[in-house]
This record gives sequence, C-alpha cells and structure tokens, in this order.
Amino acid sequence: MSDSSAINEELQRHLNKLGEDFAARLGQELPQLSRDGQTLLHQHGSAERLKQVLQLRDQLHKLAGAAGTFGLAKLGQRARELEQQADAWLQALQQGQQNLEDFCAGLAQLAQLQLDSETPDKPATPAKKPRAVTPSASARRIYILEDQAAIGENMRLTLNNFGYHAEHFSRIADLDAAMQGCQPDALIVDVNLPDEQQTGLEYAAALQKHLEHSLPLLVITTHDDFATQLEAVRVGAQGYFVKPVDIPQLENRLERCFAQQQGEPYRVLIIDDDRELACRYSLILRGANMHVEMLHDPAEIFTCMHSFNPEVVLLDVNMPNCTGPELAQIIRFNDDWLRVPIIYLSAETGIAQQMSALIKAGDDFVTKPISDNALVTTVFSRAQRARLLSDALSRDSLTGLLKHADIKDQVGIELERAQRSGKPASVAMLDIDWFKKVNDNYGHAAGDNVIRALANLLRQRLRRIDSLGRYGGEEFLVVLPDCPADQARRVLDEIRQRFAELHFIADANEFTVTLSAGIASTENGPASADALLETADRALYSAKNGGRNRVQ
Repeated sequence: MSDSSAINEELQRHLNKLGEDFAARLGQELPQLSRDGQTLLHQHGSAERLKQVLQLRDQLHKLAGAAGTFGLAKLGQRARELEQQADAWLQALQQGQQNLEDFCAGLAQLAQLQLDSETPDKPATPAKKPRAVTPSASARRIYILEDQAAIGENMRLTLNNFGYHAEHFSRIADLDAAMQGCQPDALIVDVNLPDEQQTGLEYAAALQKHLEHSLPLLVITTHDDFATQLEAVRVGAQGYFVKPVDIPQLENRLERCFAQQQGEPYRVLIIDDDRELACRYSLILRGANMHVEMLHDPAEIFTCMHSFNPEVVLLDVNMPNCTGPELAQIIRFNDDWLRVPIIYLSAETGIAQQMSALIKAGDDFVTKPISDNALVTTVFSRAQRARLLSDALSRDSLTGLLKHADIKDQVGIELERAQRSGKPASVAMLDIDWFKKVNDNYGHAAGDNVIRALANLLRQRLRRIDSLGRYGGEEFLVVLPDCPADQARRVLDEIRQRFAELHFIADANEFTVTLSAGIASTENGPASADALLETADRALYSAKNGGRNRVQ
C-alpha cells in the first residue's frame, strides 16, 4: 500500500469515527428537542416562553449547519425550516397557541428523521492540493526556447549564476529531444519563432497536454498586446515578460512558482463551539496538507494568534458569549493581523445578515453545510492569496528576501530564543565589494544581477531555519539560529568562495565580484539586538579594511 493510500484510509477512519460520534449526539439531542417542545407548550408567561424559543432557535441553527456537513441533508433542511419558523414567530411576536403547537409538533417529528430514516451521504474523497512536479533536490532545471542565440545564451548564463541549471534551445526539435531525456522543472518560451511552423504558445499548449503534470510556464515576447497575453493565460502561463527581458524579475517569478509548489503548509485556525463539526473541518483541511489548529474558547484568541500566526481564520458566526463578528473585530484591533482573511461559517442564509457580518471585519461568508471540496477550495484560495500579499509587503522586490525592518526583527526574535534555550545564534552582515564600480562600469542592470545572484546563493547554501534579508542597497543580513560563531564562519566563507567564482556578463564584458562579511554571536553575551547588529557591523568594517573578500 502506498503512503498516500494509507493516509487516505486513516483520514477516512477518523471521519467515520466523527460521524459515529455525531450520530450518538443526535440520539440524545433530538429527543431532548422534542421534550423541550412539549415543555414549551405548557410554559406560562411570555418572557419564559420567549427565552425558551430563543434557546431552541439557536440549537436548531447549529443543527442545520452540522447535519448537512455530516451527510444528513434532510435532517439539516428540516432543522433550517424549523429555525426559520422560530424566527418568524419571534419577529412577529405571535403568541397564538396554534402557531406554537405547529412549531412544537415539528420538533417532535424531527427525531423521526434520525439515522434509521436517513442514510448519511457518503463523504466525498477529501480534496487535496493538485500534486505538483517536485523540483530536484539539486539545482532546478530550466529549459529556454528562444530562437535568438544571443538572448537565449545571456538568459541561460544569468540563470545559472542565480543557481539554476538552465539550458537554451533555438529549435523546437532540439527541445523535444531534451524533453525525452529529462523533464525540466520549468519552461521559458518565446512566442515568436519565425523559422518554426508553430508559435511558442502553440507549442507550449500542445506540450502541456501530453505531460502528466503541467510545468510552470513563463512567456517572453516582443508583443505587449491584450490578445497575446490572453492566449498566454489560456495555455497556463504564470508569467509574461516583454523584451528586453528583465531577468531578475523573470527569476523572481520563477522562484515564486516554485515556492507555491513547495511552500510550507498553509496555517488555518478554526474557531467554532461545535467540537464535532470543527474536528471534521480540521480533518478535511489536514488531509489537504494544511496545518490546522482549533479554538473553542474565544477568550484564548490572543495567545492562539500570537503562537500559531494563522494565514486564514475560519470563524463560526453564532457562538455563546461572543459572536463571530464580535471576535473578528477584536482580531482587527491588532494591526499585525489585518492581513489575515476571516471566513465566516454559518447556517445563516439571509443576505442581510450575511452582509452585516461581512461589514464587521469579515472577508468571506460560507454557508453551512459546506462540501469537503468546497471547504478546501475556499480556504486554499484565501490562504494562497494571503501568503502572496504578505510576501509582497514584507519582501524585497528584487531579491525576494526580507526587507530591512523584517530581518531586523528576526535578530531580536533569535536573541530571545537563544537566551531561553542556552543555544548560541549568530548574525552576519555581508556587503558586495566595490559595488559602485560594478554599476559605474557595467550599468545598474548588471548590478541588479549581481545582487540577485548573491541572494539566490544565500538561499541555496543556508538552512530553512535561517533568516535572510536585504539590509541595504548591496548589504545583506543573515540570522543563524543554533549556530556558534566558528560554524557560521565556515558556512559564510564557503559562500564567499562560491560567489567569487561566478562570472557575470554585461554587453559582452565578463567580470567577477567578491564579498566581505562580519559575524557576531550570542556567545559573547550581547545585551540587545542592536548590540548584536553593531558587533556584526564592526566586524564587517574590519573585513573591508583588511583587504575585502574575507569573513571577519
């Protein structure tokens, strides 16, 4: 049995267990609703009667949302009808005995729709993220189809400097032959191929149809018209670049494509007082490779938001003591959480009520019951958009690394962690040597290529737990948790040597560049993040004064 089959079977067992627990709950809840209805008939005093109908209405509202999710569509629909009947009775303040008797009779009949009279719908196979082609552990392979040799070769050399394994093909036949031998991780295609019978887009469309999993596709062209861009979208292009191509921007889009394929699981927080329903949502989303936490007590929201840092919040509208819209507004009090989309979950079908909830800090409204596939699709699309937005706001557009303020914050975070754990952390400042001369002699585009190449080299050579940021124009900051100074020096010296070996080309001129670095460590007991940064800065200054192209 494959790992995925075993996971699916385990997930199905958990879902079946939840269904059994929900059925057992109904066995107690439905007869109690019927008894409460009989009590209501004999209730004296309008205030007591009103209070009890309100309680019954809330129970029916929860049942209407949960029953359909567990496959009991008829029960859920009947509960919704009775909820609406209770609402109408309450709103019109009709206390006539006949109206009340009809409502109570409906409660008695509800128990007859229990499991012996309705077979739960078979749960759909949980939707999962489409499986992407996994790039190799080594350098990602990029195929370039470009009929102009100079443009194609320049792109190949530059992407190789950025850490990819790029290959350039001038003819479709040559690219086809390479595809037979080894499939790439991404494809870059020129639209205009005058010596071919197909355009680049026609070739890409035919190629993708024959692949088991489509490749990330970037399009380059001399055309900037709407029709060509529309055709590119229709063949699945994820990037569109007009010549002369800004290669750092193109590489940035490539990196974004791969990040979407191999990114960390999206973090989803579910806040719902119905534990069985929340558990079901959690299992479905986890089955779709998402990281899920559940919260049943709204008062714990601050601790949970800080520790879990969710990318999406699924929030029940109707909860005791604190409604969903009230909790959403509390979340929005904190500026750090303004980017987090809030999706309301409710059996509420009234447009006015939904709009009222959305106006109060929500981003989307999903009506219960919701199918497994619809739940995964809704959450995945919102989480994906939220992560892209967060990255766009916190990351440098040229390098894709953290911006100055964000990487500086990481220094403080790692210093606190090192002080708690007793494990050393190191901070390194890196600066490209004689960078002004690069810009003066070869142009700012060449300078951008050098900066981007160093950013990619750092990304490839450092660990996932390390933090990387662009601290200034040609200056970088690296934060290395659980890393003593001597180990940091070995790692950065290797990066220094590798960077010095790269060859850059600008207007047929070839050149190389070096870097200098300064390291500071928590082993020396700095009192603050600022002190740690100042120590690293002094070490960098010493490396510069010592002749450059060294780690101090």
